[in-house]
Amino acid sequence: MNTLFPDAPAGRPASLSRRVLSQGKYEASTMLRNGEQLVLMIVMPLLGLIALAVTPILDGMGQSRINIATPGILALCALSTAFTGQGIATGFDRRYGVLRFMSTTPLGRTGLIAGKVIAVLAALVIQVVVISTVAAFLGWRPEPAGVLLGIPLLVLGAITFTALGLLIAGTVRPEATLAITNLGWILFAALGGIVLPAATFSASMAGVVDWLPSGALGTLMRAALIEGRLDVFAIVILLAWAVAGSVAATKWFKWN
Repeated sequence: MNTLFPDAPAGRPASLSRRVLSQGKYEASTMLRNGEQLVLMIVMPLLGLIALAVTPILDGMGQSRINIATPGILALCALSTAFTGQGIATGFDRRYGVLRFMSTTPLGRTGLIAGKVIAVLAALVIQVVVISTVAAFLGWRPEPAGVLLGIPLLVLGAITFTALGLLIAGTVRPEATLAITNLGWILFAALGGIVLPAATFSASMAGVVDWLPSGALGTLMRAALIEGRLDVFAIVILLAWAVAGSVAATKWFKWN
């Protein structure tokens, strides 16, 4: 009897959707039991939120500090979990041969990527609840219409950064993955427009930031949660990164 999928027909493999869902559950449970992952997922974004709320970095931008900070920190959650967290975990799974054994299963590259996206989204739900609750206590008042708009945008950001993280983890050595994803987190968070709006940078720097996936996601979240609107240019940029990253990860990901 199939104990994992008890209602699956005897002698027949589980469907692709069931395989992906099972992989997503496994990935999510592993992620949530990892202390380092929890620090990256919860503690670091919370520290960033509080720091931006109590310092004058965001003063003079027409909104309260917490209203400007929270959309960027929510976007940072997607970056932390999808890009850095999944990138590092996958890189070391690849090093220790876990992915090599998985390559012998019917899951395939597409199924593996889809399962990791599910795990990231599950973790992201927890992050959003924690960050939003703390931000509300600090006085965050989002645009009501923008809340419903912000949810799919955050999901799109998580998909984009998962694909980029897996692209790195599946093509370079684990030590390089560790360095690249950590450095990427720092650069995206500090200079990539995900936490600080592009307007806080010089004109030339802002022009570069607008084309980055981090800048596009940060702009989208602030436009949605502060103004209740969709930034068309930013959504096109983020969609382009999502498609390019997903295609590249599926094509070039190496199991070992």
